[in-house]
Amino acid sequence: MEQPKVIFLDAVGTLFDVKGSVGKVYSQIAEEFGVRVSADTLNTTFTQSFKAAPPPIFPDAELEDIPQREFDWWRIVALNTFERAGVLKQFSDFSAFFSELYIHFGTGEPWFVYPDVIPALMNWRHLGVTLGVLSNFDSRIYSVLQSLGLRDFFSSITISTQVRAAKPDPQIFAIALNKHKCSPEAAWHVGDSIVEDYYGAKGAGLRGVWINRGK
Repeated sequence: MEQPKVIFLDAVGTLFDVKGSVGKVYSQIAEEFGVRVSADTLNTTFTQSFKAAPPPIFPDAELEDIPQREFDWWRIVALNTFERAGVLKQFSDFSAFFSELYIHFGTGEPWFVYPDVIPALMNWRHLGVTLGVLSNFDSRIYSVLQSLGLRDFFSSITISTQVRAAKPDPQIFAIALNKHKCSPEAAWHVGDSIVEDYYGAKGAGLRGVWINRGK
């Protein structure tokens, strides 16, 4: 098999993931604000709220407005998570809680790097393959990658909120490829989602590589 010129990697679920679960982190921070609800309940309602949300793309937003739009998008997901769990009214100041939650997920603290990631990135770099991140994450990706010691491996970062297209839309793959002046045939995309990563990449002409994290 011919070596690719560029390998793009998904972020959450591929390079790194949440320690424990999203529900656990939500539950722990909610408790600091006097709201007690189980991690399992929040994990279920978060998954429902996240899947029900529109794609995190903001076609009409100016570049400088995108961080606020990202914040607002996630605030609705969190609101719906606690609403579905039946505890939203227990917060005396949901805005203060959500601000702390949002900032927390922009640090390295709630995340862990999968043990196979650094050896793979070092190996690809040794082989002379250029690496990029291609993710439906938001602008916090930069600080998270930096905190986790991953940022310097990547020559490009392409995220849905900034390019107005989300995987599996071929457009986001085309934008990422253009940054490297690379044809689709000369690139791979590695990710944990069959639909967004594997089929998304194949639909855009790249080699799709599905990584099964067993989640």
